[in-house]
Amino acid sequence: MARYRKKWLDHQETNFQFSLPALLWFVPTAALLLLGARGRLEQKSPIRIGTAYFSNHAFPNQLGLNPTYTLIKSIEEELKGNRKEITLMPNDKAISAAKNYLKIDPTNNYDSPIARIATAGAEQKQKPNLVLVIMESMTADKMGRYGNPDGLTPTLDSLAKISYSFDNTYSAGIHTHNGIFSTLYSYPALMQQHAMKHVVLPEYTGIAKELKKHDYQTIYFTNHDDQFDNVGGFLSANGFETIVSEDDYPDEKVLSTLGVGDDFLFEYAVPKLNQLHKKAKPFFASLMTASDHGPYNIPDDVGFTGKHDDIQKRIVEYADWSIHKFLKLAQKETWFDNTIFVFIADHGNPHFSDYDMPLSYHHVPFIVHAPTLLGTPKAFDEMAGQIDVGPTLIPLMGLSHLNNTLGVDLMKHNRPYMYFSADDKYGCISKDYFLVVRNIGTESLYHYENEDTRNYISEKPELADSMKHYAKSMIQTAQWMLLNKKTGDQE
Repeated sequence: MARYRKKWLDHQETNFQFSLPALLWFVPTAALLLLGARGRLEQKSPIRIGTAYFSNHAFPNQLGLNPTYTLIKSIEEELKGNRKEITLMPNDKAISAAKNYLKIDPTNNYDSPIARIATAGAEQKQKPNLVLVIMESMTADKMGRYGNPDGLTPTLDSLAKISYSFDNTYSAGIHTHNGIFSTLYSYPALMQQHAMKHVVLPEYTGIAKELKKHDYQTIYFTNHDDQFDNVGGFLSANGFETIVSEDDYPDEKVLSTLGVGDDFLFEYAVPKLNQLHKKAKPFFASLMTASDHGPYNIPDDVGFTGKHDDIQKRIVEYADWSIHKFLKLAQKETWFDNTIFVFIADHGNPHFSDYDMPLSYHHVPFIVHAPTLLGTPKAFDEMAGQIDVGPTLIPLMGLSHLNNTLGVDLMKHNRPYMYFSADDKYGCISKDYFLVVRNIGTESLYHYENEDTRNYISEKPELADSMKHYAKSMIQTAQWMLLNKKTGDQE
């Protein structure tokens, strides 16, 4: 057999001649192979793990995964460092400290060490709907409430005055995927790890899953391609029944790779929410905006008129105006009075800062608006984070649940500090001081309210140690929970 094979190969080698027909066949064949490898024509991203996820059940989703593809993606993620394990302190000490900070009963009998029953807060006459808007790049620094003089956010500023406003809230990370993940699933950002890009997607509890247990319908809206950051696949695997994205919108409304404008996102959402309301079941809707991200595009036929010519200011005005439009549309619907509206940012903006970890990248608004359900407006000054959104809202909706997250109910639990991370450092903040711990081994403690750049580490070692211990024990516990598959539902 080997002899005949060699003879055939020799024949092929001596008789091969370049020809135009061969080239004409080669080019389209190569193009088709490349397209097959990429998996899709969309400009935004190639095929991802989440593309195979079509249901809320893990087993059929896993059947659609190609083993060769997943092996290569696993190697790719390892090489990028996106799954590099965090080792800030011993796991047992971290978990013990986290349980103490979170005030968890030591007799906890759940499989997860941080799972605990969270009882309902104020009783509601009927289950309220929940609409959670995650706003692209809406740092608190853009709002008049926090000192911006340009009048960019009249809607949000007005809302904060007549709502519950948590004024010391910080984003978990500096990327949109951090903001979506931490807001919806109440786990912190783990440095440069990408929570939604695992080859086998982890199971998390979160707002959507917990509300589904109370017979809620769940839906997520995004302006653009839902495969960006693997959002669609991850959310489908973790509690969201419906994902609405660029493919659902009219082609003429798509402005760029970021999809439709914010105002159309909201306009499109209202009829969808009406359909859910007609099913006589409460709904949870989350909307992730995108307009306040380059390339900036403002539609010229929607009635928006801003005060500023500077596009970076004008786009903030447009984003805020779009929220105003959304609330005006929603007010006309019968479900409005029984709905809690929440506005928070995915992260802030890295405005000029004397610190290498700009606080403007993390300080974000967190507004809970429901006048007929919540009553008297309140401003909360306690430290808070995106991870506290779900554990605060669910009891506020009059519902009890099993909290298996690092988030707390801000109506009952006062945090001494809040922690967050960038790709190569983490921070911890109190009402006066800001600690930065860098991967390169240096640490700084700033008196940030005075914009002081002096390092107070040597003068306040006990405070620095306390803040560092709080942050690293929480982050390390989150890492252990993920690696040991404890982040999902508990029996």
